[in-house]
Amino acid sequence: MRIAGYIGGLLGLTLLIVLVLRADLPAMLQIVASAGWQLLWLIPYRSLYFLLYAAGWFYLLRPYDTAGRAGIGYLFWVTSVREAIDRLLPVASVGGGVAGVRLLRWRGLAGVPVSATVIVEIVLTLIVSYTFTALGLLLLMDLRATGEQYHRLLLAFLISLPAPAATVLLLRYGSVFRRLQKFLSPLVGENSMSEGAVELDHELRACLDRWRGLLVAGILQFLALVAGSFEIWFALRLFGHPVDVATALILESMTQAMRHVAFVVPAALGVQEATLVLFGHSLGISGELALAVSMTKRAREVLCGLPSLLSWQWMEGRRLRTAR
Repeated sequence: MRIAGYIGGLLGLTLLIVLVLRADLPAMLQIVASAGWQLLWLIPYRSLYFLLYAAGWFYLLRPYDTAGRAGIGYLFWVTSVREAIDRLLPVASVGGGVAGVRLLRWRGLAGVPVSATVIVEIVLTLIVSYTFTALGLLLLMDLRATGEQYHRLLLAFLISLPAPAATVLLLRYGSVFRRLQKFLSPLVGENSMSEGAVELDHELRACLDRWRGLLVAGILQFLALVAGSFEIWFALRLFGHPVDVATALILESMTQAMRHVAFVVPAALGVQEATLVLFGHSLGISGELALAVSMTKRAREVLCGLPSLLSWQWMEGRRLRTAR
């Protein structure tokens, strides 16, 4: 996975360099500068995204946290740390989930049930992302902004459509982690991992059976993705190229779809930019404008993510000092 991340990062960086070289870099920088300080409003606005995801996770955790040890405020912070890790560090979009489990264990929650909720939340994100992508494809068709890239994406979407359902069925009925432990037992031997694998499979089935919590968390995740479209709408308005809500939804949904496909590429480097340029062209948005939007989103990721990462490291350091 680490090697794949390095290769993906190199390819993504190469793609980004090519896109920037082909664009009018001074014009792109001038577009961003023309928006001024108002772009900074996107930083506090991102709190809505974190809040919606934290609320969804809260519903999944309720059966395991009846005492309320991990409230919405704490989950809000953990969610921001998870995204910062996945977006800013070369962890192939999986390190944030691992950190999330660790941070909730600090509040006294059992590791296995929390791990089950994180896995279910990730699967929910996959399903919601497919739904969001379907919305974007329908809007593209409605606007008749279709072309060769649209048909390729539609074909890939239809071919991979069974993947979310298959993942849910596998987790619900496949005893995935028990089978994985059996596969690894000749190498690591029989130990406490065996009981943990059985318990994790049990908690996964229990989480997937709580359909009301799944529905609430899924709706909140979908609303979070829709809310993310406002970033594109707001940035383009400040850049002097206002677009309607449908256009912003299309660009955000296509970007999220490609980010999930290219999950091994750290921070979707180059992938996000290429997606915005490609579909922006179909919607009458120049390459310079599309790259300016991507630059804005990147800056927001850094400005939101760095404080979260620093606060996480500060907490880790404080715990180490206390343990001594």
